[in-house]
Amino acid sequence: MDSNIFKGKWKQLKGETQKQWGKLTNDDLDVIDGEREKLVGKLQERYGYAKDRAEQEYTDWSSNIR
Repeated sequence: MDSNIFKGKWKQLKGETQKQWGKLTNDDLDVIDGEREKLVGKLQERYGYAKDRAEQEYTDWSSNIR
């Protein structure tokens, strides 16, 4: 998903994001604020993913939420 679209739809996507990655807190979602790179970083932090894995998780997820 294009980062501008992601940012624009962030309020709608917060719930879907938390369903997908339950370890993300509401505070995490507020910090992410629709920024793809911040989401990838939080996935690395909360789940211990390598950057490539976090990027792939995001790509797989975002391709299914359009």
